[in-house]
Amino acid sequence: MDFPASFALIAPELILTASGLMLLLVCAWRGDKMARPVAILAAAALFGAGFMLVPGLHFGTGPDTYAFGTLIKVDGFALFAKALIYLAAIGCLMIAPAFFNSEAAGSEKGLRAEYSVLVLFAVLGMSIMVSAADFITLYLGLELNSLAAYVLASILRQDQRSAEAGLKYFVLGALASGILLYGISLLYGFTGGTDFVSVRAGLEGDLSTGQLFGLIFVMAGLAFKIAAVPFHMWTPDVYEGAPTPVTAFFSTAPKVAAVALTARVVFEVFGGQVLAWQQIVMFAALASIVFGALGAIGQENLKRLLAYSSINNIGFILLGLAVANADGASAMLVYLFIYVVMSLGSFVALLMLRSEDGHLYETFGDIRGLATTRPVIAWSLLVLMFSLAGIPPLLGFFSKFVIFKATVEAGLVAFAAIAIAASVIGAFYYIKFVKVMFFDDAVDVVKGKSGNSHWALLILTALIVSPLGYLMTQSLTDLADKAAAALFVAV
Repeated sequence: MDFPASFALIAPELILTASGLMLLLVCAWRGDKMARPVAILAAAALFGAGFMLVPGLHFGTGPDTYAFGTLIKVDGFALFAKALIYLAAIGCLMIAPAFFNSEAAGSEKGLRAEYSVLVLFAVLGMSIMVSAADFITLYLGLELNSLAAYVLASILRQDQRSAEAGLKYFVLGALASGILLYGISLLYGFTGGTDFVSVRAGLEGDLSTGQLFGLIFVMAGLAFKIAAVPFHMWTPDVYEGAPTPVTAFFSTAPKVAAVALTARVVFEVFGGQVLAWQQIVMFAALASIVFGALGAIGQENLKRLLAYSSINNIGFILLGLAVANADGASAMLVYLFIYVVMSLGSFVALLMLRSEDGHLYETFGDIRGLATTRPVIAWSLLVLMFSLAGIPPLLGFFSKFVIFKATVEAGLVAFAAIAIAASVIGAFYYIKFVKVMFFDDAVDVVKGKSGNSHWALLILTALIVSPLGYLMTQSLTDLADKAAAALFVAV
């Protein structure tokens, strides 16, 4: 085992680990008065870790992608996912201080110093997840991310909704972790190994009953982490109850990590048993698309609606995964990038719906006539909602187009038709935003001022998903193709 080479491969994780531990000491010694500097330093650490990924993204990782034997794999796929996770986490750190320093935080007004450290450790867990080449590494990364996420969801301890969200997330997360761990133990028992290569070799040929149950339990545990139907039940409650910056974080970075982890497992571990898992993924994809579209129709709370939107979009991402080839995986990564931009922009816009004293508004009734009182926010939301609906010429249309193209080319025409029909249904509640903001009588309650970071992120995300975003689609597609190809090197 070449330790220097292994440490070089995990340089981003080492930066995050060292930064997290040092900032944790700062929090312990100086308390919440260092909250803002800690947030800035945490964002700088994420930027530094992301900078370490640039050479590998552009020039490739070379033949040596394994670190510490077969525990960690740092290939193009992992680098793409990590870059997206780090960017999403930086955006979420930028928008957090304004929320916690406003009246929306209630009696616990003020950014907690440990908030940014928890985000750092959650990102560290995600970074390990997407590079996992062994089920032990996978589980360690997953739990590191989950433990930080449970605390983030309930960080407003005096807020009943936040405490309830944290408790629900913890209980259901623990159940999902148990299911996943049981599946891993079955695979270990019936294949004799925990590293992905050994397990794949042990699954060659006809699957035994024990191996099949192991596969199903692992897929079920991963489905919870990505909030796919029928393991989606926690999502609306947690999204609504958690502080809005935490909800923005949950809808972006952990989604990328969980989807990337699922893709790595199905292609690198279960790649020789496509028929065994493809039908599971296809069911979860179509069920998520349909349930997400129908479940959001009657929602009045905007955060809860975006939770169902998240379930719906996960369905489209899984549709690319179900194609079970490099084109589908590439389409999945393209969709994932565009979804993260749209989701981050949407939650930034929600954070800007505030009164003069900092109270946040979260319902359709609060944004009636917003186009006449706060036109920039309204027009930005229009662009983001139309993009989420997949309406051309916005970039959200391109994300759905590449998914449908890969699905049809794989011969899954009927599934593509169902998904297209469901996307038309889903467009209803996105268009409802536009109807309420532009055609209803104004209530003029959104009068609070927003910080520069909110305006910068809102305008940036709106520009990316606008037709201007097509200028970067070729580069994005090339990076996604390279990343997807890395998953099929051993296939």
